[in-house]
Amino acid sequence: MKTLDIYEELRSNSYPGRGIVIGKSEDGKSAVTAYFIMGRSVNSRNRVFTETADGIRTEAADPSKLTDPHLIIYAPVRVLGNKTIVTNGDQTDTIYELMDEQQTFEQSLRTREYEDDAPNYTPRISGIMHVENGTYNYAMSILKSADGNPDCCERFTYSYTNPINGFGHFIHTYMGDGNPLPSFEGEPKKVTIPNNMDEFAANLWDALNEDNKVSLFVRYIDIETGKATSKIINKYTK
Repeated sequence: MKTLDIYEELRSNSYPGRGIVIGKSEDGKSAVTAYFIMGRSVNSRNRVFTETADGIRTEAADPSKLTDPHLIIYAPVRVLGNKTIVTNGDQTDTIYELMDEQQTFEQSLRTREYEDDAPNYTPRISGIMHVENGTYNYAMSILKSADGNPDCCERFTYSYTNPINGFGHFIHTYMGDGNPLPSFEGEPKKVTIPNNMDEFAANLWDALNEDNKVSLFVRYIDIETGKATSKIINKYTK
């Protein structure tokens, strides 16, 4: 698979929607993830990421402007033991709860479909990172309509065992702007992952469309110790 420059990928797409990157730092020491959200409406732009005890959640930057919390207020990141769950919706909680009951990542997502936001039927994108005793693997999933036909839910899961140093995969909700918004196509894109978290976060944020970007979360997890370091960038403030 061709390796893409994620910054160029983002610059060339004014509205990738929400996106997840998961991979491994160039030096092989860190499991890496990034999650960003964008918005076209006042309601979807009126958000910030805030830290929680086991991850992050979205909140209204200005609660007085919040008109519909459905699909925009959720926990994108939660940690379950040695697993870090990253998604673009409330399926984070579904994965957390069902995996806590010994179901698998894929089994838990069998209970969910794409978002109920006709005519877009926005895909649900999800990822899970497993860091334990110096080992690391991850998986990514997308649940989407059949080319905009809601009668069929297409389910794809991609698993990456012993990831290669310096590389990761990028999946997002939309191929670009439009009405309706065209869903992501193909398998997750192969991208490079640097060693420096601050550099990665700054470059991702700079590459996202200035008008549409809302928030960005980046986390580096030490594969040997499991210690996590995170960074949040919000365009709007509470």
